[in-house]
Amino acid sequence: MIRYFTAWLVLLSVTPVESADWPHWRGPSRNDVSSEPSGWDGQSWLKGEVWQASVGEGSSSPLVVGDRVYLTGWSSDQDSLICLDADTGKEQWRQSYKSPRYGRHAAGDQSLYSGACSTPEYDTETGLLFTLGVDGDLNAWDTRRDGQRVWSLNLYSEYKAQRRPEVAERKKTQRDYGYMSSPLVSGDQLIVEVGAETGNLVAFHKQTGRQLWESENLDEAGHTGGPVPISIEGEDCVAVLTLRNLVVTRIDGSNAGLRVAEFPWTTDFANNIATPVVFRNSVIITSAYNHYAMCRVNVTLQGATKVWENKELASGVCSPVVHDGQVYWAWRGVHCLDFATGKELWSGGNVGSQGSCILTSDDRLIVYSNKGELSLVETAKRSSKKYTQLAAKSVLSRTDAWPHVVLSNGRLICRDRSGSVRCLTVSAEPAQ
Repeated sequence: MIRYFTAWLVLLSVTPVESADWPHWRGPSRNDVSSEPSGWDGQSWLKGEVWQASVGEGSSSPLVVGDRVYLTGWSSDQDSLICLDADTGKEQWRQSYKSPRYGRHAAGDQSLYSGACSTPEYDTETGLLFTLGVDGDLNAWDTRRDGQRVWSLNLYSEYKAQRRPEVAERKKTQRDYGYMSSPLVSGDQLIVEVGAETGNLVAFHKQTGRQLWESENLDEAGHTGGPVPISIEGEDCVAVLTLRNLVVTRIDGSNAGLRVAEFPWTTDFANNIATPVVFRNSVIITSAYNHYAMCRVNVTLQGATKVWENKELASGVCSPVVHDGQVYWAWRGVHCLDFATGKELWSGGNVGSQGSCILTSDDRLIVYSNKGELSLVETAKRSSKKYTQLAAKSVLSRTDAWPHVVLSNGRLICRDRSGSVRCLTVSAEPAQ
């Protein structure tokens, strides 16, 4: 394992990323914090449309790398990885393979999702892009050779994960949405939440697909956006919210796969969905239904300790953003909470169960919600006691806005579950 991982993680927590790319789930720093401004000029915000596209069903978010946009979508019994020109939206290439609309163990809520829901992962070192389909197809594609497939395997076939069990105290809440979590590149490793009986996490060599290790934790996979890097007392780790627990696992050297900490967290309908949010050695976890709460946990090499738990606030879907002493999220309103105490500072806005948000470099929140509504909201820096909305616009209207919005090079890329995509500019000229 490359030893600069820890230093890199610390730098991301205290300094903005200069690149305009959006190469991972939740952006360049994996936390929905952008180094770009919102584009608000004091009077107006969205400056126009750049292009539109249709890519097929799915709830995975776009990636932007250089002058290319990568998206996944399902149609006609096929999953596709689609590469678009970022300036025009014109398709550059497409790689497709046979895939069902739902995972083989699917149970419940099929009116709310379909197709690929895992956001791809891009490796800046090799140009490889990794996708994970809802039925467990894990693929490595070479973006420098028009997406040629480098290796592939099916997680269900290789690791025999069964249908997620009923874990709630009350019955008839069993759900299984297939594989939802995004892979994570760390050094030479591709870390995937497999949920196998031999290990919740599995690490593969990113260039060959060869298995490197399995985790000590044996939980079934959760339904979150994926593992998140975290450094614990100088040790390289990842945090993942499984079907049953928040688990922090070592990923370096001979200790790879060993459990550092475990904190119980189960939810009716298997809906541990919001991705754990890492800030230094703290992790924010949240869910709705029977376990309706938001909780801050501190992690050391000795285990996990609860700092606070607010049982009056929760996010059922949106992964929160931590910034400047506050926690923000968009689910049944836009919320601002104090990171130190867990007390709510303000809330407001017309946001339902579908929502995500991005923090911009000029301290504003871009919120994407409902069936395709964009809004721009002040953070606590300019509005410490109340919700303040600067602008709003409906940009899509057909299906749920589950995919997170992306901000890159002065452009907002919005997608809905049916695969409609719109690229809008927030500046008169895209940033250079």
